[in-house]
Amino acid sequence: MENFNDTLFLLLNAPAHPSAPLLVTAIFFAKYVIWAIPGVIGIGWLWGNERCRKIMLEATASGLVGLLISQIIGFVWPHPRPFVIGLGHTFIAHAADPSFPSDHLTLLWAVAFSFFLHRSLRLAGLGLALLGLPVAWARIYIGVHFPLDMVGAMFVAALSAWLAFRAKHSYLPTAYGIAIRIHHILFGKLIKLGWVRR
Repeated sequence: MENFNDTLFLLLNAPAHPSAPLLVTAIFFAKYVIWAIPGVIGIGWLWGNERCRKIMLEATASGLVGLLISQIIGFVWPHPRPFVIGLGHTFIAHAADPSFPSDHLTLLWAVAFSFFLHRSLRLAGLGLALLGLPVAWARIYIGVHFPLDMVGAMFVAALSAWLAFRAKHSYLPTAYGIAIRIHHILFGKLIKLGWVRR
């Protein structure tokens, strides 16, 4: 399996001197697209109704659970990143922490899969899930992840979305109550102006 992982990585990893437009595109997807997650959740919370806001909290829980599982896996099985073992070419600075599974893709897909469990947000979930594909390619292309790190992220994300969905009755009422109180404190003036939902 390691040989397959290494071989596939070398096929997808950038050459020593990649084209500048392709490298810029890869760095954009690898580093910055992840900010779509807090953006989408923030917009859903600020302008959504109560049901939408609860889904945003559930998606947040899914992402946090996914990252926690990812950290546990990395602690138990600290698989090195490609550049740590001198494989391929790397184009961004990155900590030499465990590579499996990809935290970026785990978070992105955990939120995407969480949305997909709700009919009203399935299209948004599908969009985020598809957005994960170029992110997965980019993280390999710039040399910070192996292909199987992305496969691992998919399974961890699916598990975390399922856990957050199944356990929502145990945490969501309390979390929503706390979050809505904070919302009213932070956005009270904007609520009065009608710019943000109450």
